Amino acid sequence: MRATVTLLTLAAGLTLAAVSYFFLAAPLGLPAHEGYSNPRMPYAPVLFILGVVLVFLTAVVYELLPEQGNP
Repeated sequence: MRATVTLLTLAAGLTLAAVSYFFLAAPLGLPAHEGYSNPRMPYAPVLFILGVVLVFLTAVVYELLPEQGNP
């Protein structure tokens, strides 16, 4: 149970960070005009930061959940 929740937390954080970095941020390439440097979605950097924080919180989730086993 603990490993499953930890892996799901890690996957959610990595997915959120990757999607916000590659698909929601400003497009790569030479800027054609000023609006080109704006992110595709407002607050995309916040979503990236939340994804990174979620990845770091994976260790906390692993440590706080009790290990299931024989007592």
